[in-house]
Amino acid sequence: MLLAGGGARRLGGRDKPGVSVGGLTLVERVAAAVPDAVRLVVVGPARPGLPRATFAREDPPGGGPVPALRAGLSRVASPWVALLAADLPFLLPGHVTALFGAAGPRAGAVLVDDGGREQWLTGVWRTAALAGALAAYQGRSLHGLLAPLDPVRLGLPVGDDGRVPWFDCDTIEDVRDARSRVPGASGDR
Repeated sequence: MLLAGGGARRLGGRDKPGVSVGGLTLVERVAAAVPDAVRLVVVGPARPGLPRATFAREDPPGGGPVPALRAGLSRVASPWVALLAADLPFLLPGHVTALFGAAGPRAGAVLVDDGGREQWLTGVWRTAALAGALAAYQGRSLHGLLAPLDPVRLGLPVGDDGRVPWFDCDTIEDVRDARSRVPGASGDR
């Protein structure tokens, strides 16, 4: 499940998932990190370039990650779900595979950055555990929802190219940085 809504205030309101890096939009890049997904659920407005996607909208639109998760989870039928932000230009299938492998018998696994901080929008979860937690949760914080599930915290090494899977494009400077690290990104808009 890719969370692709939100206001992108730090990007001046631009369509963040639609920003191009290396010839692909950010949401297309993240979708490419889950090529074997039984169903690709994208929470946010429908968009081209994702022919295998099922789209859902949170209520209210732009209401944040917890309402988005509720809307998307209603479309998930698999026992496991990857929960991913749609602005992760360097996330690769191997990173998602590592999260699934790390989860083992636990409720899930979440990526931690090089500072040890959980990246709640880069994780994998047992669907039933996530649905149970959502049913009992009244808050708005992903940390408040997901931390009590006690996921495995997975750190991955930074590659030689400096691309890290948890890097997200929140600002125009982040977009410029991502484009500078991806071959062919010079023509991106």
